[in-house]
Amino acid sequence: MKPYTQEIAGTPVKFDLVPIPGGRFVMGSPPDEAGRGDDEGPQHEVEVAPFWMGKCEVTWDEYEIWMFNLDIQRREIQKLEPTELDKVADAVTRPTKPYTDMSFGMGKEKFPAICMTQLAAKTYCQWLSAKTGHYYRLPTEAEWEYACRAGTTTPYSFGEDAAALDEYAWSFENSDDTYHEVGGKKPNPWGLYDMHGNVAEWCLDQYDPQFYAKSAQDGASVAPFLAPTRPYPHVARGGSWYDDPEMLRSAARRASDKTWKVQDPQLPQSIWYFTDAQFVGFRVVRPLVEPSEEQKAAYMAAGTEKE
Repeated sequence: MKPYTQEIAGTPVKFDLVPIPGGRFVMGSPPDEAGRGDDEGPQHEVEVAPFWMGKCEVTWDEYEIWMFNLDIQRREIQKLEPTELDKVADAVTRPTKPYTDMSFGMGKEKFPAICMTQLAAKTYCQWLSAKTGHYYRLPTEAEWEYACRAGTTTPYSFGEDAAALDEYAWSFENSDDTYHEVGGKKPNPWGLYDMHGNVAEWCLDQYDPQFYAKSAQDGASVAPFLAPTRPYPHVARGGSWYDDPEMLRSAARRASDKTWKVQDPQLPQSIWYFTDAQFVGFRVVRPLVEPSEEQKAAYMAAGTEKE
């Protein structure tokens, strides 16, 4: 596996991916870790298969191609015929037009996309897969923590001292109440940027505070994944510009909540936008071994924000 750059055909936009080797690690935090939540234990051994992961969080530059049909509009202006991949991608559903600027004035070019529901993030991955011919999805919670730790066992991928966080992350302490361009701080040992802070990142899993206890009963757990079965809560990891340092730890878990769309004036409220989650974005992964169609359906199908 090697690093590579993924171009989005028909647009000038591209993004980098980093190879993540498969392996085993201890998921969760020890009972004496400062700032630890009760849902981070018990620690248990987990095995993860190799995958590529976005070097940075998905930016507005990438996300708005899908969100606003920019690829289709560009093709129509240039009077170009759709490719076979375009035809498949064009059939993927896209969000309704937002009623306000979803960046909330915090910046667009090179800044992380935010405020999407987990369904929206998953559907973007579905479109990206069709558009590129490579299978992309959100990381599972186990994949995310494995990649964030990058072989480390300390609270942060750079060590134990939260005072060093300023070199690696945007948090409430240094963000000036806004997110920042991706890749502006130091990367973790595997070359991933903003795994701590900037924006929290969607994972595929339903949030269950007891999931680790159930997984630990089986000894080493292979590719653990808790398939969503209901709209709330889903898992987001990594903390954000909005959070104190303890939420930026590698083991910290966050559960989505209905209040993340409380100011959405639509009835019923949108399945695409979390207007009050200006701290949530995502990054993509590409498994080395493409899953079966049944596995893909399981990753995509359940737990939408319909209420």
